[in-house]
Amino acid sequence: MTIGEYNRCVDDYSDGLYRFLLKNLKDDELAKDLVQESFMRLWTKRKDIDPAKSKSYLFTVGYHASIDHIRKHSRMEAFSEKHETKAIQINYSDAKEILEKAVELLPEDQKAVLMLRDYEGYSYKEIGEITNLTESQVKVYIFRARVFLKKYIVNPDYVI
Repeated sequence: MTIGEYNRCVDDYSDGLYRFLLKNLKDDELAKDLVQESFMRLWTKRKDIDPAKSKSYLFTVGYHASIDHIRKHSRMEAFSEKHETKAIQINYSDAKEILEKAVELLPEDQKAVLMLRDYEGYSYKEIGEITNLTESQVKVYIFRARVFLKKYIVNPDYVI
């Protein structure tokens, strides 16, 4: 990969990668840091990576970095405080807010594959490569996520 191809990758993929990470992490600064880390890793491996596969590489690195952060953060949270199950009571009438809240409640794997598919437009095969899942696992996770979202959205407790 040449410097020009690398710069083209930055121009073409940085916004999409940032949106994906921000949607997963809900932390602007952390998302920016992980985008930067992803591009640093791409630069380090630029001689080994085919420019045509740079987008998949970037999203794979970003996805794994976000999962690592979530796991580390959840371990620290579990160590510092006891978990209490709390019923979530939401009274939104805005469908977008309801959907965003429902997406936040999804397990991390389901949320990531759903966002890669529906927000970023990746194929099942590409999502499998990014997340190290088989194509059938990706389809199952997306199906389960959509079933959960459907049940959540039609639940009268969440809609006024």
